[in-house]
Amino acid sequence: MIQMSLQQTSTVAPGVDLESPIKPRLVHDIFDDAARLFAKRPCVDFLGRVYDYSEIADQIDKVAEGFRQLGVRKGDKVGLCLPNTPYYIVCYYAVLKCGGVVVNFNPLYAKREIAYQINDSGIRIMVTLNLKQIYPKVAACLDETSLRRIVICEMSDILPAVKSVLFSLFKRSELADVPHDLRNIPYSRLANCPPLQKPASTTPDDLAVLQYTGGTTGRPKGAMLTHANLSANVEQLTRWMPNARPGQEVTLCVLPFFHVFAMTVALNTSINLGAELVLQPRFELEALLKALEKKKITIFPGVPTIYTAINNSHETMKYDLSSIRCCISGGAPLPVEVKHQFEDLSGAKLVEGYGLSEASPVCTCNPLHGENREGSIGIPMPGCEVDIRSLEDRNRPLPDGEKGELFVRGPQVMTGYWQNADETAACMKDGWLATGDVGYRDRDGYLFLVDRLKDVIMCGGYNVYPRAIEEALYLHPEIAEVTVIGVPDSYRGQAPKAFVRLKDDANRETVTPEALRAFLEDKISRIEMPREIELRDELPKTMVGKLSKKELIDEERLKTTGHL
Repeated sequence: MIQMSLQQTSTVAPGVDLESPIKPRLVHDIFDDAARLFAKRPCVDFLGRVYDYSEIADQIDKVAEGFRQLGVRKGDKVGLCLPNTPYYIVCYYAVLKCGGVVVNFNPLYAKREIAYQINDSGIRIMVTLNLKQIYPKVAACLDETSLRRIVICEMSDILPAVKSVLFSLFKRSELADVPHDLRNIPYSRLANCPPLQKPASTTPDDLAVLQYTGGTTGRPKGAMLTHANLSANVEQLTRWMPNARPGQEVTLCVLPFFHVFAMTVALNTSINLGAELVLQPRFELEALLKALEKKKITIFPGVPTIYTAINNSHETMKYDLSSIRCCISGGAPLPVEVKHQFEDLSGAKLVEGYGLSEASPVCTCNPLHGENREGSIGIPMPGCEVDIRSLEDRNRPLPDGEKGELFVRGPQVMTGYWQNADETAACMKDGWLATGDVGYRDRDGYLFLVDRLKDVIMCGGYNVYPRAIEEALYLHPEIAEVTVIGVPDSYRGQAPKAFVRLKDDANRETVTPEALRAFLEDKISRIEMPREIELRDELPKTMVGKLSKKELIDEERLKTTGHL
């Protein structure tokens, strides 16, 4: 078993509390406790409109009562299909406070992806914005899924006064036509309810979030994260920042909250510190740089593509980034040169962490105050254990330096996959979670990843699942076979590439790579769109006739590096 001694870890990560037990909490109590301590401190800044902790707390209590009046009871699933807005924060904690379970949806998902997740989770209520980009996809699910009601959030209601007027005047074309009927409930109706008098009788062991993740061997699966799981990871991360200043930090929230990394690091951990959350609904470099300087950001969680964009922009030198104190990078491997360049530009400490949806998500991280070992994903979080086991025998631990599969165990690890006992049994045993990642540990306790057992494509901090793209391409009537792999991408780390074999009678003049990309436009998200589609007469197969990715991966590696 890989578990560093307290003395060894305290030397590597000075100041980090490793001994105190991690006490389970209710996730909504994290907000309530912060609101009591920092009632008049700024809580949220959304495009210049600032809300203090007492204002957000009041909205949470009213919207929690609104959900209760809509019939949400303990254990009921409520979907959030929202970008980073005050609506997400309020509804997230309100759902939990009235006993519900949050199901996160990516607003960029295609309609069929949204529909699958609705039916699998069994949600009956979805919260979304009145924007053409999002609402119609959700509304189309009312007649063919378990969804029965949509809570409609008005974009103009959360903007500063001047921006709200301008939005109403000039952005009318971006607004969706929302019917006035019993299935579409204005958010304002919930927000005007009296405050919830008594939170639901939830325990830390109760389910808090269904976080959907996927893979190439099956459909997306809902990782069941309890209040205890999520609050444990918040406590672990808070301890990892021993020099944090409660009530004084300012966090830039550009990573989307529907992603588990942002939900835990940018949202819940920042709230636990009484930080001000500066929300950005999407990544725009100029807006991000302006916010870093104007708001004197101190905590800046991100993914490598964001730090790369900052490094490569000629505009960066115009802005003062000296207020940044802490940056945690996740979602994809952090190139050493990106880390060094960003630290030189900002003067901040940029550390790489590692995790997965099934672990709330953070499992390891490089110390914020201690040695950062280049290429390493760091050391285990307080209370978390990491084991390296043989690829041939999952029960056999390996010594330092030998490569094997990473297994993790700790209070942040999920209880299993929603309604999927087989998948749960395949990756969990005695509290240990098989990560599907291959790596090793050096003699000082630092962990390194070297390969992935899974075929998930790490694309700019997002998990892109080849099967989703393959299934979408198979909808084309003239496609016989398709395989999708990840190929190196200088900006996003990896990008999907599709290899397609057409049917013998296909019209090869009209079924071109460009035509296939157009075919995919309404079936997958932009992040899933293949960077390249290559038509082939044959695709490689295994001895038993299954499509094989290995040969294609080797070919692409040879093109990129000149060797296998």
